[in-house]
Amino acid sequence: MATIVMAGGGTGGHVVPLLAVARELKARGHQCVFIGTRTGFEAKMVPAAGFPLEFIEIGGLKRVGAIRTIRTLAQLPLSVLKVLRMLNEHQPAAVFSLGGYAAGPVVLATLRKRLPLVVMEPNAMPGLTNRQIGRFVSRALLSFPEAARFFPRGKSEITGLPVRAEFFAIQPKVREAKMTILITGGSQGSRTLNQAAAGSWRYFREAGFPVRFIHQTGAAMHEALVKKFAESGIEGEVLPFIDDMPGAFQRADLVICRAGAGAVAELAAAGKPSILVPLPHAADQHQLRNAEAFDKAGAARLILDPEMDGGRLFEEAGKLSTQPELLKRMGERARTFAHPDAARRAADVVEELTR
Repeated sequence: MATIVMAGGGTGGHVVPLLAVARELKARGHQCVFIGTRTGFEAKMVPAAGFPLEFIEIGGLKRVGAIRTIRTLAQLPLSVLKVLRMLNEHQPAAVFSLGGYAAGPVVLATLRKRLPLVVMEPNAMPGLTNRQIGRFVSRALLSFPEAARFFPRGKSEITGLPVRAEFFAIQPKVREAKMTILITGGSQGSRTLNQAAAGSWRYFREAGFPVRFIHQTGAAMHEALVKKFAESGIEGEVLPFIDDMPGAFQRADLVICRAGAGAVAELAAAGKPSILVPLPHAADQHQLRNAEAFDKAGAARLILDPEMDGGRLFEEAGKLSTQPELLKRMGERARTFAHPDAARRAADVVEELTR
């Protein structure tokens, strides 16, 4: 049995894949220890999953302002020293990182101790941490071939991002009289997508367009939107949070969402056509790069955030509704990005390096 340190956190998009790989390693008899922050999603999710979690103090460096940047740079040396002590205590055989600011001190300490380092980079444009240390990694596990240039030749492979099995079980949807559109801006919602959806309802109603909405708004805008939706006369449901997202995907003919790594991985697993509206302020424009990769492959339509409003949403959805074969091809091409064995392959790579 080997001890593996798992690094990364901050958002659910970082923590959920890390947990998937950790569960696979645990099933093979290994022990996984997480290192993260008290303010990230890992603080609740990791202990709830039954894994030990060690804490460090560190913030982000991208698009955070001068004061936050200075604070993070001041935290970095002490955080690296703290991680070095953790590594001495746990004596890991390898370190597995999914990037993000929480992973920065961990990978620096890992390189200092010359431990095997496996990074999983889920975006077409790697994050700051992975770009800076890319040439030193033992192996890089990617979701997009565009990211390979940031890592040593021969040390990267396409594995995809671990996604819940329920998304892979989704079957192609038989088109009904009404087109079902799923809109989600993630658990917190998206102001742009929420406003575009609300602005589109009158166009759908006036056109007599047969449509049904499933809309995850996030908590902040839900109360106002659900009232407007009830007045619109459009069929569907407007929810602050969708507990069964795979079920919502199954019912949808078209998904309109952001282009984070987790979102596009779920679209690929489900084989769903989509309209992607990348978050304009995402670090290093990684959402734009993800959306461009899907758009280039014919798996999605890319609309920039400033261009998305009610009229554009109605126009694009209307065009796609008249082309069922195109929607089918988009779903099929989305599925070419799917990797159902991502967690298993990640565990294989870690084990290879620990032998």
